[in-house]
Amino acid sequence: MPALYHAGVDPSTGDEAGTRTGRVLRWGRRTFTPDHLAVMAIVNATPDSFYDRGRTFGVDAALHRIDEVVSEGAEIVDIGGIKAAPGGEVNAEDELARVLPVVEGARRRHPDLVISVDTWRSAVADVVCRAGADVINDAWGGVDPDLVAVAARHDAGLVCTHVGRQSPRTRPHRVWYDDVVAEATAYLVGLAETAVAAGVRADGIVIDPAHDFGKNSRHSLLLTRHTPALVDTGWPVLMAMSRKDFIGEVLDLPPDERLEGTLSATAVAAWLGARIFRAHDVTATWRVLSVVAAIRGDRDLAVGRRALA
Repeated sequence: MPALYHAGVDPSTGDEAGTRTGRVLRWGRRTFTPDHLAVMAIVNATPDSFYDRGRTFGVDAALHRIDEVVSEGAEIVDIGGIKAAPGGEVNAEDELARVLPVVEGARRRHPDLVISVDTWRSAVADVVCRAGADVINDAWGGVDPDLVAVAARHDAGLVCTHVGRQSPRTRPHRVWYDDVVAEATAYLVGLAETAVAAGVRADGIVIDPAHDFGKNSRHSLLLTRHTPALVDTGWPVLMAMSRKDFIGEVLDLPPDERLEGTLSATAVAAWLGARIFRAHDVTATWRVLSVVAAIRGDRDLAVGRRALA
């Protein structure tokens, strides 16, 4: 599939499109310009994910899914070996047994694919980066202070997240903020600056407000509404909203019925300046982002027929 941007002319203004301001992002062999909207496909190497419930558990199933999402337009895959929710203990050795062969297989099959691993453990991150992972998705917001050193040592990208006052694999309970947007923004900038000070490339860092993590659903809605505050930090913004509880609580629907809500939130966040979208539903997300990019003037038509004959 073609990339979701086009350096042409904005028909509404006559200005050159494809020239949005912001930080260029370099992950693996890929360069993502500020006008480039990218899909990060979720591949759960777990038997108990809240949505797919083990459909991609096991090396063969995970690699088959990676082949699928690449064909559907994903430029990044995010491989996780532990579900975010509370559950049975998964130690570092078990986590590596789940994710390492998937990283190795994905790298062999897709040399140019950006491979991210969702882990908060520096020991796990070190091994998967040596095996070919390009990005560490620190989904629990710096709980392991050695993780940034691992990213720096391997020249890896880093996703910085805001999880409030939560420890890994815990659910928020009566969580509160004086101002969730201000607190999340300040915390994310602090994490990014700490990473740069530790030697992580500035053009490899992305920030993620982490919907639902350490937040109630109103907090997640506020952060989506105030996406420009995150964008204004100058760091590229990743949104991980796919089928999450804040969508479900708006609609009173279970995960299997949250696609339309997810795509609505995706379109809004993309329009407001977010750049990377972590998604279960790659084809649908890619199509939404294609239309948003075309409306913004950052992508041309795939084909032009109407009123031309």
